[in-house]
Amino acid sequence: MTYSYFPGCTLRTKGKELDQWGRAAAEVLGFALEEPENWQCCGAVYPMAKDEIATRLSSVRVLADAKAQGRELVTLCSACHHVIKRVNGDMQRDADICDKVNRYLKLDTPYAGETNVLHYLEVLRDRIGFDALKEKVVHPLTGVKIGAYYGCLLLRPGKEMGFDNPENPRILEDFIRAIGAEPVIYARRNECCGGYCTLENKSYATKQVDKIMDNAKAQGAQMLITACPLCMYNLKENATNGLDVKYFTELLAQALGVKEEAK
Repeated sequence: MTYSYFPGCTLRTKGKELDQWGRAAAEVLGFALEEPENWQCCGAVYPMAKDEIATRLSSVRVLADAKAQGRELVTLCSACHHVIKRVNGDMQRDADICDKVNRYLKLDTPYAGETNVLHYLEVLRDRIGFDALKEKVVHPLTGVKIGAYYGCLLLRPGKEMGFDNPENPRILEDFIRAIGAEPVIYARRNECCGGYCTLENKSYATKQVDKIMDNAKAQGAQMLITACPLCMYNLKENATNGLDVKYFTELLAQALGVKEEAK
C-alpha cells in the first residue's frame, strides 16, 4: 500500500527523527510513504478566520495532489495533522471557503475535501492493525513502563479530528502494548504542555511541563512518548526534573529491529 505523505517542515530539521524512524518502520510493515512534489509548509497553526484563504492554500494543494493520485494522505507531526485535517474539513463543509480556494488555485479538477487524512498512528491501528504489528515485533520492550503524551493538537477538537476520544484516549496506550511495553495511565496525558507559550512565558511552560512529568512519574512511568515536535521540545527543554521523552516512531523502529537503519 502506498500513501501520499506530508512530512512538514520540522521533520526536515529539529524533528527529523520522527520522520526517519517512521519511514524505516513503514518499510517493515509493508506500506510506502510518497511525498508530493513541491509541498509547502502547512502554516503550523490552523487559521480560525473564515476569510483567511491564503494560509489554507498549501494544505489544499497537498490534499488535491493526494486525490489526483487516488491515495489517502498520511501525516506524522501533530501540528501538520491538525492543520491539514481541519482545512480538509473546511473544504468539505464551508462552500464559501471551498469556492474561494478553488478559484485561487485554478485546479484542473476542483477540490472539495475528498481526500481521507490519516495520522500515522491511524495507519497502524486501522490499516495494519495492532495485532499484526505485534507479530512483527522482534525486540519487545518488555517491562518498560511508558506514559503516552497526547498534547492538545492530536485530539482536539474531537468532532473535527475524529482521531480518538479527547478525554479518554487509548490509541497510544494500545500502541505501547503492541510493542511489548506497559502503558501508564496518568491524568495529564492529554493536557497542554504550554509549548506555544515557551518564548514569551517560559516559566508558565516549565510549570505545565513539571505538572505533566510529576503526574506521570507518580503513576510509575519511566519515559514518555509523543508525536508532536513542539511537545518534544517543550518536554525536554523546560522540565526541571523530567523523564526521558522519545518519539513513538523511535520505539516502533526499535521494536521492529530497524532503528539503526533509520539513522
